[in-house]
Amino acid sequence: MPDVTPLDRLNVAEAAEAERELLACCASRRWADELLARRPYRDLAGLRRVSHAVLDELSWADIGEALAAHPRIGERAAGAGQEAAWSRAEQAGAAGASERTQEDLVAGNVAYEERFGHVFLICATGLSGEAMLRAMRERLGNDPATERDVVRAELTKIVDLRLGKAFTS
Repeated sequence: MPDVTPLDRLNVAEAAEAERELLACCASRRWADELLARRPYRDLAGLRRVSHAVLDELSWADIGEALAAHPRIGERAAGAGQEAAWSRAEQAGAAGASERTQEDLVAGNVAYEERFGHVFLICATGLSGEAMLRAMRERLGNDPATERDVVRAELTKIVDLRLGKAFTS
């Protein structure tokens, strides 16, 4: 009898349990509901394809719901849940940055939120604090429509990574 994989468990889990697992990857309820409705998934690649398609179609309000679950770059995610643990690991480069860079990230977060009305989102995995700060400063020059496209792309990268962590054996 083959081993039961995390993806197999997602495919057969009760809706509430499966939704909790998916919401750790992306806090948009519409995204999670769409992925639940399209079960079962043969493999991680199929799950990711559906995720990408759904993320492309989400309204900005749905994206905003996902953004609300992300801490500011440079702030340590609170809580003991899977999403908070992933966020702390993803932002490790910011945590190890110099005091000056951390101060600049705080100031940059304020400027970004004043300009765009939401948290600065970047797929921080593998990036240094300095690289995140450079990206933040560059993106502050974007017009709102361009920045929304960038945010959606960054969210897609984060969700893709998290799906791999959650549903790979």
